[in-house]
Formats: sequence, structure tokens, C-alpha cells
Amino acid sequence: MANLSTKDYLVNGYLPTIGIECHVQFNTKTKLFTGVLNDAKDALPNSLIGPLCVGLPGTLPVLNEAAVEKAIRAGIALNAKIAEFTKFDRKHYFYPDLPLGYQISQFDKPIVLDGEIPIVVNGQKTSVRIERAHLEADAGKLTHPVGKDYSLIDYNRAGTPLLEIVSRPDMHSAAEAKAYAQELYLRMLYAGVSDCDLFHGNIRFDVNVSVSKDPATLGTRTETKNLNSFRNVERAVAFEIERQIDQIEKGQVIVQETRGWDDTKQKTFSQRSKENAHDYRYMPDPDIPPLEIDRKLVEEIAKNMPAGPSEIRQVLSGAGLNHDTIETILDYPEAAKYLLQVADQHDQKTLNTIANWITGEILRLVKENRFDFARLGDSAQNLVKLASMYDASQLSSTAAKELIEPIINDNQDPQSLAEARNLLQVSDESELILAVEQVIAENPKAVADAQADPKAIGFLVGQVMKATGGKANPKVVSDILREHI
Repeated sequence: MANLSTKDYLVNGYLPTIGIECHVQFNTKTKLFTGVLNDAKDALPNSLIGPLCVGLPGTLPVLNEAAVEKAIRAGIALNAKIAEFTKFDRKHYFYPDLPLGYQISQFDKPIVLDGEIPIVVNGQKTSVRIERAHLEADAGKLTHPVGKDYSLIDYNRAGTPLLEIVSRPDMHSAAEAKAYAQELYLRMLYAGVSDCDLFHGNIRFDVNVSVSKDPATLGTRTETKNLNSFRNVERAVAFEIERQIDQIEKGQVIVQETRGWDDTKQKTFSQRSKENAHDYRYMPDPDIPPLEIDRKLVEEIAKNMPAGPSEIRQVLSGAGLNHDTIETILDYPEAAKYLLQVADQHDQKTLNTIANWITGEILRLVKENRFDFARLGDSAQNLVKLASMYDASQLSSTAAKELIEPIINDNQDPQSLAEARNLLQVSDESELILAVEQVIAENPKAVADAQADPKAIGFLVGQVMKATGGKANPKVVSDILREHI
């Protein structure tokens, strides 16, 4: 809890404590224990199912090797230990989305252990420990039509490889919970283990919240399940903290339970009592042999891991980019990858110029569906050339931005494009002196104002720019004006 003490987290004398369970759907081609296709994003309900998905008798699970490798990648991204021995268990509960009557999961021998990830909240650095991460087969999806007396179930999701990442209760504010959820998202995205599509539930968060007046003793926790946005993680935690404190102050008892989040009402609601581990009657799955994980495999995967958020932050901050710019870039892996190449091959000035365009003009085009960051590499050299022209004052800021779209969409040469559009700046003093002298002659009062107050020279610079059709280099113009007045 670096830089903060317990008292900094107190809310009306109570210490909130938050732990998060994050469920990450792996983007493998097939499901965890059967050869059925895994990507159900655009599939019709119940069109991607097999005998195991719906619990038909006599079907046996066969472990997907690719899912195990992705779990190892995820563990490395969490700065965690990869178990040398792991096994699968049956977690028993009876619900319509689980036709087997149990979920194939991991209990006492998970594949990932003891991780830790740093987060930053309001400029304060801290970290959240990862207790474990275990592989399991996802359940189906229940929907409850409004106003109807029945529910619908889609088993397309049943059997999807899922990694459940369990944090320790190291967070003590809604802002920390949100920051942790965002960092998990980025680490899984950059590790390439999941599409991390929040809308389609590729990554989901369950938040455990308790409050206590005694920092040494945890209060009774509630679990709010299936949050699919960072904003909802923050709001659900904040609501639960306030609700629990209010109940305790009224002399009521906090019930250990599972709750849901009503996005319309912006409040949690009770769903069912919360089970403990013994209620699930865990037992080793007799149909799946235990696994021994080769250290050489782990080392090989680690060696081939792409740059993650921490490494990218280090490179970009070292080049002078500010925190907000870097965090915006991290939301777009293709843009971050491109900037790492720029940082490796070009100077800091070029990197800063392109980074500012990416988070400004180019991001605007992306949001307007006029460009896709995946295409940045197609115009890599010409975008660098444009930055060099701008940094050398051959183009004004406005002119450079005008050229960005045709360059990134059509990969046009910036020099030829600037010449064709008559956008190149005039920096030759001999060409600008006549225009400066004419403006001085025509604006004696403005000259007197500039002599009395150097800041007033801006008006004269503007007049020269107007006289030259906007092609003059304003810095050169300003220097010439100061020499003449």
C-alpha cells in the first residue's frame, strides 16, 4: 500500500476492503475440453455445441493444449509463478447453465500462483497481489426476457476456456478497483490470450466488498457478479461501500450474498446467498489426468512474449510522453506497437510528434470510422517523413494535420502532397523581409504597441501570415519582426 496509510482510505470511520475475481475467456480456436469451435460472438444460439457442452452421458473431456499455453502466457503477464504440477477438479452446483451438474475447474492445484501487478491511482503508486489464477470451462448463458415468466439459455459459451484470476483483498477504494480492472484488461490484451471484448463478455469482473471499523478484521463481504465495464466496477464498489456502512449504522447485519448490478438504477441488488468452498463439494476430476508443466516450455513462452503495458510505459515515458497520453495509447495495441518501432528507429522528437497525432487527429478519424489503427504500419515511413517535415518547420501544425488522413489512408508521399496543395512554409528570410517591411509600414500603431509590450507582436505576425497566404514560418517571421522594430 505504497504512499498511502489506512486512514487515507477510511469512509465515515470504516475501512473498505475489495478483492476482485476476473474471468478471462481465451481466444482459442476450440473449447477447453472438446473440439467445438469457440468463437460464438456472431453465432446463432446453441449452434456451437457438442455432446460434452450439454452434458450427454458417456462423453469424455480432452484437454486443449493451446488453452494451457495461454494460461501460462497470462501467468507471465501477471508476474506470477507457473505451477509445475496442476490438476482439474469438479465444482458441483446445480443451475440450468451447467448441464453436467458440475463445472470442470481447479481447486487446490491451480496453474498460476502468487502474482502481483502495480497500479497508479491519482498519482499514487500501489500494487495488488494475485492469489491464484485457475483454468475452468465456462458455463452457458441465461437471459431473462423482461415481463416474461421464463428464461432462455444459450450453451454456445459452455466449455469456453476461462481463466479466473483471483486477487487478494488489497484494494480499499472504488478508484483502486477500477484501476486494477483496467490493468488486468491491458495485460490480458497485450499477452494475446483473449479478445478482451467487454461488450461480449470476454472479460468479466466479480467484486467482493466488505467494510469494517477495525482495520485488523475484515467485515462480512458481498460479491457483485458479472460487471463488464470499468465504470461499473467503480460504481458497484462505491455503492456497496455506502450501502454496507448505512446498514451497519442502522444496526442491521450484512449478509454474505451474491448481488447483481442494475445499470439503469445504478445500484446493486440481492440475488442469492453466497456459497463457501465446501458447499461446492470439490473432487478431483477422474476423467482428466494431472499435468506436469515443463520449465523449458514456460521459458520458451516467456522469451516470445510481446511487450506488455509496463514495458511500453517505460519506453514512452522515457521519451517524454505524459501519463495521460501513454494511457490513451495503451488502449490501442496496434498504435502502441507502432510507436515502439518509432522509438526504436527514430529520435525522441519524431516519437512525440507522432504520438500527439495518434492521440489527436488519428484517434478522431478512428472514432469516426475513417481509419483503423491496424493499418498504421502501411504508411509507417510516410508518417515519419511527415513528422520530420513538421519538426523542421516545413509545415505548420494545421497543414500537417491536413495531410494526415490522405497519408495514412492512401499512403501518399507527404512532400509531393504538400507541394500539390501549396502547403509548404516559407522560411527563407529574403522572401519574408519584404512582407514584414510592408506590414510594419501599414501598421504603425501595432508597431508602437509591440515596442511597448513584446507580447503584442502577435498581431503583426498574423498580418504577415495573412499577406503570405499562411505559408510563412511564424517563428522566422517573429524573429524578423523583432529585428526590425
